[in-house]
Amino acid sequence: MLEHARFEHKVQPTWAAVEEYLSAAVVRPNAALRHAVQSAFDAGMPPIEVAPNAGKLLKMLVQLSGARRVLEIGTLAGFSAIWMAQGLPDDGRLVTCEYLPKHAEVARANVDMAGIGHKVDIRIGPALETLAALAEDPARDGPFDFVFIDADKENDSSYLDWAIRLGRPGTVIVMDNVIWEGAILDPSMDEVNAPGIVSALEMMGKDPRLDATAIQTVGSKGWDGFAIALVV
Repeated sequence: MLEHARFEHKVQPTWAAVEEYLSAAVVRPNAALRHAVQSAFDAGMPPIEVAPNAGKLLKMLVQLSGARRVLEIGTLAGFSAIWMAQGLPDDGRLVTCEYLPKHAEVARANVDMAGIGHKVDIRIGPALETLAALAEDPARDGPFDFVFIDADKENDSSYLDWAIRLGRPGTVIVMDNVIWEGAILDPSMDEVNAPGIVSALEMMGKDPRLDATAIQTVGSKGWDGFAIALVV
C-alpha cells in the first residue's frame, strides 16, 4: 500500500451511493471484514483498502481460478487478504507483503479474528526483498496460482515481473489502481505514481509472457480501475 500522499480522487456522490447499495444488497461483507476497515481507521491508516465489491471480486477470482497459493503485494490492515483467504480451500495459503510492522500487526489481528489466520503468512519488509526471498525456495513458497498487486505504484512493473517469475502458466495476476483519475494519459498529474502505472500497463500489453486486459471503474475510490493478466 502507498505510504506517501495518494493522488487526490474526486468522488461523485452517486458513485458512492451506488457502491453502498451494491455492498449492502449483493456483497454483504461479514463482521470480520467490517471490523478490518474500522481497525484501519482506528489505527490512523490511509483509507486505501479495496472497496467491498472489489474485495468480493478478488475472492471469486481466487475460487474461479482454483487457486491454492495466493501472493499479495500490499497488506495494509488485511481487508483484501481476508477476502482472498476466504476463497481459498482450508489448506490453501496466502503470502502477503507489508512494509510497515505497525500495519502487519493490525492485519495479523484482523485475519486471526476472521478465522483464516492459519492460511495467511504476513511477510514484513520491502516487498522487492520479500519477493526475492520467496524465489529462493520455490518448492516451499511457490509457484503462486493467483497474485494481487496493490502497493507503491512506482514499482508496479517490478512487482509484475516478480508475479510472473513466481507464478506458472495459468497464474492469474490482478493489479489495482491502473486508471488513477486518468493520470495514465497525463503522468504530469502525478509524477510519483502515474509513470509506474503506465510502465506496468505497457508491460502487460507487450510482454509475451502475459495476456491481459484493463477495466475502468468508479466508486468510493474515485475514477480508477484494475488490470487482469494471465501468465501464458
